[in-house]
Amino acid sequence: MIQSRKSRAVVLLSGGMDSTVCAALAARDHEAAALHISYGQRTEHRERDSFERICDRLGIQERLAIHNELFRLIGGSALTDESIPVPESNSLERDIPVTYVPFRNAHFLSAAVSWAEVLGAAKIYIGGVEQDSSGYPDCRPAYYEAFNRVIGAGTKEGGIEVVTPLIALRKSEIVRLGLELDAPFDLTWSCYSREDRACGVCDSCVLRLRAFHQAGAVDPLTYVPVAQNV
Repeated sequence: MIQSRKSRAVVLLSGGMDSTVCAALAARDHEAAALHISYGQRTEHRERDSFERICDRLGIQERLAIHNELFRLIGGSALTDESIPVPESNSLERDIPVTYVPFRNAHFLSAAVSWAEVLGAAKIYIGGVEQDSSGYPDCRPAYYEAFNRVIGAGTKEGGIEVVTPLIALRKSEIVRLGLELDAPFDLTWSCYSREDRACGVCDSCVLRLRAFHQAGAVDPLTYVPVAQNV
């Protein structure tokens, strides 16, 4: 009996932990195409390298890498503006942190929708997470629900859907899911500030380290020794 061909899906793959678990899900269930967008962030070279290596490991052949200068030109974020230091994590902080890149995910999703229309892909995977996150406004369920309405109104056939399989999971649950999927955590990069060894003190590093600890797993990344994290 001839098996039917898998449906197509686009996955936004930054090279981080969450997007890699999404990519593993997309590669398992669909004929996946991976989209990576460099936007002038401090760790863009390391993230791009992670993207390529993760795709190789997951067997994702179709890839598109884009460089978007907009965010570096606009500034306003510690990730894209060298004059704004990346802060150490503060678990008591309630405001949106300076690592927020203004309306970034709308640009990423727009590129993914355009590519999905060309490829005939019906789904776009993105690793948006609301629990145990930095509180970015473009990572909330309501945001993705609204974006799906925009897609329905603004595409030829309106049949493309953004899916967020991790949105309600805690970070430790994402780690456990990734381990079940054999997601290549060893190839990922989460640090906001360094490309050689993870700093261990930025918000992203702290959330990641906590997640692996709570999941009872060992984080395969190398971190700067605590005494040097100054």
